[in-house]
Amino acid sequence: MRSRVTLVLAVLAILLGGAILVPAAYARLSPDEAEAGEQTVAAPPPAPPPPPTLAAGTVSVDFEGEFFSWALMDRESGEISGSKNMAATSSTESMIKAWIAADFLRQHGDEDLGKGEVRRAIRDSDDNATNFLYHMIGGTYRVPANGEPGPVIKRAIKTCGLTDTKRGNVAGYEGWWSFTQMSPRDAVRLGNCIADGRAAGPKWTDWLLNEMSKVRGSTADKDQHEADGWGGGRWGIIDGLPESITSQGPVSMKNGWTRLHYDRSWHVNCLAVTEKWSLAVMLRYPFGRSLDYGADVCASVAAQLVTPQPGGALKVPQQPGKL
Repeated sequence: MRSRVTLVLAVLAILLGGAILVPAAYARLSPDEAEAGEQTVAAPPPAPPPPPTLAAGTVSVDFEGEFFSWALMDRESGEISGSKNMAATSSTESMIKAWIAADFLRQHGDEDLGKGEVRRAIRDSDDNATNFLYHMIGGTYRVPANGEPGPVIKRAIKTCGLTDTKRGNVAGYEGWWSFTQMSPRDAVRLGNCIADGRAAGPKWTDWLLNEMSKVRGSTADKDQHEADGWGGGRWGIIDGLPESITSQGPVSMKNGWTRLHYDRSWHVNCLAVTEKWSLAVMLRYPFGRSLDYGADVCASVAAQLVTPQPGGALKVPQQPGKL
């Protein structure tokens, strides 16, 4: 019995001695060594959220008119989303001037002519300047006998991979550039084609995009000169973009708009492109409404596609084809 007590006491002595030795050894460390032993590894800071952009999503517009369609291209992935009818076509009006200017610059950019006409065609949507450029690149108002588009539009189709674009279908205007039939799906392809350099070529692409970022003039009557064939075109998509997007870099744009008497409708188109995306909205609605109505619809589509929404959570991309 005594031997068992002695064994227990011996074990306790060893355990207690060890417990005493550890803090004693720790106390012999220098203050710096002791502090280092207490340090923990900090967690890495969270990655900053991606900057706002436009992304595929559901768009709701209380539209009153004959035609409403839109498409958005993610220029990094090449994916196109949009309304269910994004392959349906309408007349391009002045939106096609972006291609005419690009086609001219690729062919004649190094010559000492045409720069002023390009600038007026883009910044002021000048029809007379556009007609000059159009004829310089082989454009004609004569209708090809085979029913195909003229050479200028055929080059756009081939260069930019357009699938829905065709010549105008209004009797007496089939060869006119403004009556070219294009879908929003092809319009965003055109915007991407201009931005990636295929349209104007490597030397003139940045110059053209800069001109498109300097489009000027509002929807106000004082800025619209319909009788003289030019007018202000800085409205629409650009008005639906928050400063958090416009501050990232230039937004290049070209709108098209005409009151056409043959169907008594406004034909309004909005096209804008940045490094990240290309967006197009195309509309037809009655004379009774103003140009402001079309501009507001374009702005509304753009605003609804902003992600993340101001003050909201990140939007979950929807499947292509949702309106």
